[in-house]
Amino acid sequence: MQDDSRIIAMLEQRDEQALTVIREQFGAMCYQVAYRITGSREDAEECVNDALMAVWNSIPPQKPDRLAPYLASLASRRAINRYKHTHSEKRGGTQFTSALDELAEVIPSTENVERQVERRELTDALTKWLRTLSPEHRRIFMQRYFYSESIQAVAQANQMSADAVKMLLMRLRRKLQKHLRKEGLL
Repeated sequence: MQDDSRIIAMLEQRDEQALTVIREQFGAMCYQVAYRITGSREDAEECVNDALMAVWNSIPPQKPDRLAPYLASLASRRAINRYKHTHSEKRGGTQFTSALDELAEVIPSTENVERQVERRELTDALTKWLRTLSPEHRRIFMQRYFYSESIQAVAQANQMSADAVKMLLMRLRRKLQKHLRKEGLL
C-alpha cells in the first residue's frame, strides 16, 4: 500500500502505474460511493473509470492533501451526473435523492456556483466546518451526505434511533447553514 504523496508524485510524473495503484487502493471505496448514488453496478463501475480519468487529468495542477476524499468526491460527482441523466424524468425513491433534498436548502446547487473558484471556496468552507464537529457528528454527517447512507443505516451503525439521527442531522444542517452564511457563501 502506497501513501498518498507517493501516488500523487507518480501522477505528476504521468506514470500510468499510478492508476493501477489507485484502483487497487481506492477502487472499492469509489465503487461503493458511486453504487449508493446510482443503484446500478454498471453505472457505478463506469463512474469509477470516469473518476480515474478525472484524477489523471486533474493532477497536476490539483494536489489534494488526501486521495481518498478527493477520489470519493470525483466518483460522487460522476455518479450524481449519471444519476441525473438516467433519472431526469423521475425523482424519488432513492436514499441519494432524499439526502440531496435535505441538503438543497443549505448548499447552493452546482448550477448556481459560477466557477471552479467558487466551488473551491464552498469545498474549503465545508471542510473547515466538518473539522469543528465531534468525530461522532462528523461520521454521521459523512455517512448520510457523503456516502448517501439511509437514515436507518446511519442509525444502526451508530446505535441510535432513526428519530435521533434525523434530529441530529437537522441540527447539523442548521449549523452548516450558519457557517456558510458567516463565510459569505449564502
